[in-house]
Amino acid sequence: MNLLLISDTHLPVRAKDLPAPVWEAVDTAHVVVHAGDWVSVALLDALEARARRLVGVYGNNDGGALRTRLPEVARVELAGVRFAVVHETGAATGRERRCAKAYPGVDVLVFGHSHIPWDTTADTGLRLLNPGSPTDRRRQPTFTWMTAEVADGALGEVQLHHLPPR
Repeated sequence: MNLLLISDTHLPVRAKDLPAPVWEAVDTAHVVVHAGDWVSVALLDALEARARRLVGVYGNNDGGALRTRLPEVARVELAGVRFAVVHETGAATGRERRCAKAYPGVDVLVFGHSHIPWDTTADTGLRLLNPGSPTDRRRQPTFTWMTAEVADGALGEVQLHHLPPR
């Protein structure tokens, strides 16, 4: 099963649309995971219409319409791998320990907020993934998103994708 992980799209504030390579990844993914800060309901509608399956949460910049349609935390099992999705996880220092305590029984936590890609594993085995942002790189050298594979109860290859600044 192929996954697309995105977050912090901030449409249409930071960009008018997702970059073409991200839309291509939407078309090939079995599941699209969005970790919040959509800003526009139009993107949620577009991803719901185009993605085979969408798992998403709201972020701190998402207003009432998005909060009505999306949870703060989403939990889903995909190919035997237990995922949780949330927008914010707090400061980088101590993140693995805090998240392992907050999300017991989860194999992978997908989060956003910082716009900074993150891929670490807690002592408990919890894998923490932040895909960064495909539209608002902030202090990062490139725009980013992730793809991942899951099969038979295991997370396979996780790839961080980069687009140079426009």
